[in-house]
Amino acid sequence: MWFLVGGVDDLLVDLIYGARCLHLATFCRIRASHVISMPDTGIPPGRIVVFVAAWDEARVIGRMLHTALARFAHEDYRIYVGTYPNDPATIAAVADVAEADPRVRLVIGSAPGPTTKADCLNALWRALLRDEVAEGFTTLGIALHDAEDIVHPQELAVYARWLRHCATVQLPVIPLPHPRSRFVAGHYCDEFAEAHGKVLVVRQALGAGLPLAGVGCAIRRDMLGAIAAARGGAPFDATSLTEDYELGLTIGAMGGRVCLARVAESPGGPPVAVRAYFPDTPAAAIRQKARWLTGIALAGWDRTGWRATLHPGDHWMRMRDRRATLALPVLAIAYATLLLWSASALLHLLDRSAMPALSSAVRALLWTNFALLLWLLLVRAAFVQRAYGWREALWSAPRVLVGNYIALFAARRAIALYVRILFGAAPRWDKTDHQFPDLPQATP
Repeated sequence: MWFLVGGVDDLLVDLIYGARCLHLATFCRIRASHVISMPDTGIPPGRIVVFVAAWDEARVIGRMLHTALARFAHEDYRIYVGTYPNDPATIAAVADVAEADPRVRLVIGSAPGPTTKADCLNALWRALLRDEVAEGFTTLGIALHDAEDIVHPQELAVYARWLRHCATVQLPVIPLPHPRSRFVAGHYCDEFAEAHGKVLVVRQALGAGLPLAGVGCAIRRDMLGAIAAARGGAPFDATSLTEDYELGLTIGAMGGRVCLARVAESPGGPPVAVRAYFPDTPAAAIRQKARWLTGIALAGWDRTGWRATLHPGDHWMRMRDRRATLALPVLAIAYATLLLWSASALLHLLDRSAMPALSSAVRALLWTNFALLLWLLLVRAAFVQRAYGWREALWSAPRVLVGNYIALFAARRAIALYVRILFGAAPRWDKTDHQFPDLPQATP
């Protein structure tokens, strides 16, 4: 029954997406010309500031910064990198780049790490405020990136245009296929292709709050300042494990417009997007997804709730976000059932006896779920094909099993993390080890 509910839920999202594409073709593939034609809201131009929170990132942060400096095609920007006093290797890596290029600003927090990513971002916010007063520059928006991200050359220009009429802009996030992890890292490719190609589009169509991905997004300076004023000076909630998810919902609740920007880098070309390697081992993927589940589906439920004033689309989308808590019991029971049915069929085959017949209602339910599963696989393959080509699309079906395996153990770990939080444990930055590909731009 739960598979039926989930399948119908996904089918409704697909139908809404199809309807929007059919009647509003420009909605799904917004062009840069539409941005230019929109009326100017009077927001003055200014610097784009990039925040990068870095804990234990000495392996990748130097190459990420060199690549960003070589790629960003924008006149006025600065990169603020947040580090911790007990992480000298990362401090040294950032300092080497900052010494050679004034567009990189090293910020060392006061508290030893790891705290939370939001706490590190708050240290960067305070540094930006000091610099604005000391240097007298104007900030248009603050972009967020992680230490393993491969930035797009045009993204700052997209932010500069879109922030004139949006409070926040989110670019698509496209995971890189990992050469040594077709299944574990590959299942992220499938999930993000569908999430950022379809689900976020539907959320925006419904008028629901649009959560941020924490990378490839930019918030207008005045909006972030308003959030900081409402929170006593800190725009990022340091007690949250998924501050990016909550930040997008907070901006929407405050009346800010959160926009998903699917802008082609050239006519008919791929979108301006952020690319990065995602975890390539089961243990790392389970750890990362457990943090997401804890912050969104468990602790996030406590923090953001089900306010009666929410838009109906918000209720539905938050329910979808939180249905992941059912993954552990439902998937465990489902796979146990498959094993038991297989064992039963084998025993009946050896005994040369017939298996008991299923009722017509159960047969109808199973066939319905099977049809919904086939539809889910076809839709996912279509979005993966659009982002990565037909070879990766063929691998998307078997990777569903890998995703379910990771979801099972991530849900178990998330419940344990949530219980510790309920008993007073402070949230900690349970980050994964990051990788950065070897790129020609990665060296000065």
